Amino acid sequence: MLKWGLIGLGNMANHFAKSISEVDNSELIAISSSSKKKLDKFGQNFSIKINNRFNNYLDILNSNVDAVYISTLNNNHAALIEFLIKNNKKVLCEKPFVINYQEAENLNRLIKSKDNNFFEAIAYRSHPQTEEIISLINNGTIGDIYKIESTFGFQIKKINPKSRLFNKDVGGGAILDIGCYPVSFAFLFCGKNDEIKINKVSGNICKTGVDNHAELFGSINDKIELDLKVSFQKNFKNSCKIYGSKGNLNITSPWLPEKKTYLEVNLDNSYYKKFIMCNKNVYAQQIGVISDKFLSNETNYKNLVNISQSTKISKILTNWRNMLD
Repeated sequence: MLKWGLIGLGNMANHFAKSISEVDNSELIAISSSSKKKLDKFGQNFSIKINNRFNNYLDILNSNVDAVYISTLNNNHAALIEFLIKNNKKVLCEKPFVINYQEAENLNRLIKSKDNNFFEAIAYRSHPQTEEIISLINNGTIGDIYKIESTFGFQIKKINPKSRLFNKDVGGGAILDIGCYPVSFAFLFCGKNDEIKINKVSGNICKTGVDNHAELFGSINDKIELDLKVSFQKNFKNSCKIYGSKGNLNITSPWLPEKKTYLEVNLDNSYYKKFIMCNKNVYAQQIGVISDKFLSNETNYKNLVNISQSTKISKILTNWRNMLD
């Protein structure tokens, strides 16, 4: 049984705490927040012992947790990861795990030198749907891939400078907040030595100095065309489409697939839906899979985002954002 602690008690921490009840290899035993009010309410809601409720992030080490899930504001992630890794804790960090590539490189070196367990919380990667997508591609169902389209966007009508999404100081902006989804999806189709190349970007920087709409046009090794879009300005379909020489594969719910979901397979002379079942919600599935890896001290597992891939994703996100200026 893996003993978990939470740092930061916002929306994602609530998802985590509710979802862990579906998992039989994990338990939540400690929480930490800079807000005493949140700490008390969260602790009561999820039956956390009073002596395992910490009003200082770093005090979570005073509990006997094995692993920590970080769900604070983005600008706090790097320092907390460094602190926990140096203290030999396993870490699952909410995306984006850092706010720039330099932070990613520093943590990459540290985590590899400590040979410690780290994963970035990009939950769709642990869902069976992702494995089914890769299987269909590897089996040649749609032939040779030549293009990938991927979008994640939702409309926020009023820009609130105090919102974390629009606050530059805490790592706001569409690229940082949701860009990891289409970028990490593209990396599913990269081999060990493949590279993502950015050819052109476009977008908009809003009045608070962060991007609220961004597009990336690039390629994987100049062979697979990439068309990636993120936005706080527009409601996208939030889907992915993979084009191949024999047809295309449409993923209608790539980022938060339900327990029962499906893929649309469009071939030259046929169309069908491939249904996928999962016995847990997407967050519980992530907790269960990652807890298994932590318990067995594995740093690589199929489609999970480990420190090597997180660093590669961060490089693309940083370059994408910098190219907008």
